[in-house]
Amino acid sequence: MFALRNPRRPRRRTAETEREAFAARVCAELADDLPDEDLAQDLDDCLDRYELGSKPRCEEVEYLELVQEAIDRIERGC
Repeated sequence: MFALRNPRRPRRRTAETEREAFAARVCAELADDLPDEDLAQDLDDCLDRYELGSKPRCEEVEYLELVQEAIDRIERGC
């Protein structure tokens, strides 16, 4: 028999769901900073698929730095 969850009692978040929620927030912030970009959920993929020289140099540097900073924030968890 299965126990029913009390709907008034919030579910405990596991460490994994908290990491996923944090990563989603970081990705959302990055999307706000780069509204014209089509960002994948996996930011490492964004860097892997990026073609150097496809943007003006100053925009390219900013884009790559912002994506890398977001990846680093997710890895650090802060």
